Amino acid sequence: MEVALLTVDAWRVVLSFNSGSSSHKFALYRLSSDREELLAEGAAEGIALADGRLWIRDGSGEALSDRALTLSNGAEALGALFDEIDRLRLPRPDAIGHRLVHGGPRHFAPERVTPDLIDELRALVPFAPLHLPVEIESIEALALRFHEHPQVACFDTGFHRHMPEVARRFALPRTLWDDGLCRYGFHGISYEYIMEALGPAAPGRVVIAHLGNGASMAAVKNGRGIDTTMGFTPTGGFMMGTRSGDLDPGLMAYLINHKGYDGRRLERMVNHESGLLGVSAITSDVKTLLEKRAADPNAALAIEMFCYQVRKQVGAMAAALGGLDLLVFTGGIGERAAPVRSEICGGLEHLGIALDEGRNEAHADTVSAAEGACMVRVILTNEGLMIARHTRRVSFGRP
Repeated sequence: MEVALLTVDAWRVVLSFNSGSSSHKFALYRLSSDREELLAEGAAEGIALADGRLWIRDGSGEALSDRALTLSNGAEALGALFDEIDRLRLPRPDAIGHRLVHGGPRHFAPERVTPDLIDELRALVPFAPLHLPVEIESIEALALRFHEHPQVACFDTGFHRHMPEVARRFALPRTLWDDGLCRYGFHGISYEYIMEALGPAAPGRVVIAHLGNGASMAAVKNGRGIDTTMGFTPTGGFMMGTRSGDLDPGLMAYLINHKGYDGRRLERMVNHESGLLGVSAITSDVKTLLEKRAADPNAALAIEMFCYQVRKQVGAMAAALGGLDLLVFTGGIGERAAPVRSEICGGLEHLGIALDEGRNEAHADTVSAAEGACMVRVILTNEGLMIARHTRRVSFGRP
């Protein structure tokens, strides 16, 4: 009887949603104050590409649906995904949480979606033109399908909101700072999850390297983010899958003044044609590049550059912290690419970093050698669960 009462009172089904230009991903959770259960997850991928795919699996990883599907646009992908969710009779959510890449200078903490917030997000589209339009479209589409349920916006910039001004400002005229042009930082939902996973035992000086197709790093001091690599947009920082990372501003002026580039062409280059893809001229996929680098010098150079730039940023973040107690690797590359972790850590002995290569190859939780003064860990991030936690709290007032 107590179990039944507890279930009625505390369990909530929360849908976490993550929209991108080429995919819509979801995770469905059932949460109470002391339990969290993944019910299902899935995605509609390859939007506007010839090789689209829709897949859904249950909480144990068993495939419920997996098929090739041509998806012409985001709206069609959303419709197909939720038609499939209905066909599988998955539980309907009590609330829906969304990852929002950018909230501009006013929105950082998770909050209920309202018409006023949507209007403000539309005005912020120039801050994140590749992300916000798709995210707004998803919020509105889900509002039509689940109109009686609350929706919550979780901002990727939120984790970095307490960075000191010295770390947030660009060395630009004050009027631009007043207009909100500053370093916001991203991947904040992932960083939040990692810090919650570390819990009270987290040391005072932590660097978290979120390495995926999009990649960034955060310096965390006594639980608070004090610096990060990304800036005004998710293009900044070190090189990524298809993004350039930081560039000399004079290079941009040269491309505009002497090579005929305009804003749209620059945006396409720095976001879709650069990074690992641009250097290798093959792919942005690290697994493929690692397989090809012995025979292809461009693939080898792309991996070498990526590891070199990440290694430099670990040093920069350690300098901001005044030392380093823990380095965490997360994200798809950080979690699964042992050779990349090894090459990044090589040369960081002065920070007390030494890997146990056997543990690193096995993707162990702790991959540092016993003699290393700085611990190195691999922690799987879970942005969907973090969004679900925020959504439950904001919607129902429960921790």
